[in-house]
Amino acid sequence: MAQKAAKQQASRNSAILKRTHLVSLGVNTFFVVLRFVIFKSSPARATWLQYLLLSSPAFAIEIWLERIGRPITSNGELKRSGEDLEAKGLTEYMWDVLYWTWGCTVIAGIFGNKAWWLWVVVPLYSVWLLWTTLGGMRQGMAAMAGEKNATGQANGAASNRQKKMEKRGGQKVQYR
Repeated sequence: MAQKAAKQQASRNSAILKRTHLVSLGVNTFFVVLRFVIFKSSPARATWLQYLLLSSPAFAIEIWLERIGRPITSNGELKRSGEDLEAKGLTEYMWDVLYWTWGCTVIAGIFGNKAWWLWVVVPLYSVWLLWTTLGGMRQGMAAMAGEKNATGQANGAASNRQKKMEKRGGQKVQYR
């Protein structure tokens, strides 16, 4: 049964990687043809420099996804199915950066080098993700330490309803 899941993972990863390489080839060919064959008016050196510099994260991510996701077979037998390329977390963030870079490449191919400024969204998105993650961790740590929340009560304090019930001699609420 486990071998079936590994084979499904391997075939899914192979399909994802094949699609990724084809889209990447298409996007980068589109940019090169548009900027250097059709729109010859743009300065070639600056265009090449910006293209290589701002597309390098996408190239690096694509190589990394290839390394971790490509299934390994030996003598027709599956040795390793590869990591799940649809996993949450860092892999998901890498796909976001890859898609955004492809979008910026297409837009820069059509509208020119100033469209590369759209790529600034990636570091801003990274900062936002870091900030929200650290904020959640801080709130979790504060709750574990028993600090007061925004209403001024301790996080483990009873609500007004619970206090009234206890005052009337009703059900006693036990806290762990």
